[in-house]
Amino acid sequence: MNDIPAVKIKMMKGSTRCLIFGMMSLLPVIGVISGLVALWISGRVRLQEKRFWNPAKPYRLCGAVCGAVGTFLWGGILVFVVGNVVIYAWF
Repeated sequence: MNDIPAVKIKMMKGSTRCLIFGMMSLLPVIGVISGLVALWISGRVRLQEKRFWNPAKPYRLCGAVCGAVGTFLWGGILVFVVGNVVIYAWF
C-alpha cells in the first residue's frame, strides 16, 4: 500500500491549519495562544517537507509569519499591561 498520498494530504491540511491559526493570532484576545499553535503546526509540517514536496507551502509560510507577528505583538502588549497593573497595584 502506498502511504505517500496520505502523508501529502496530512501535510497540506497541516499547512491550511497553520494559515488559519496564524490569521487568528492577529486577533486581540486569542492572539498569543493561536500564534503559538500556528508556530507549532508549522514546525511539524516543516519536518514532513524534508521528505515530500508540499504544494501548500505558501500557506504554511504565511501562517507562520502571521503567527510570529501576532505572538510578539499581543505577547508584548500583554506583558506591558500586566506590568503596569502590577506596578500600580504595588504603589
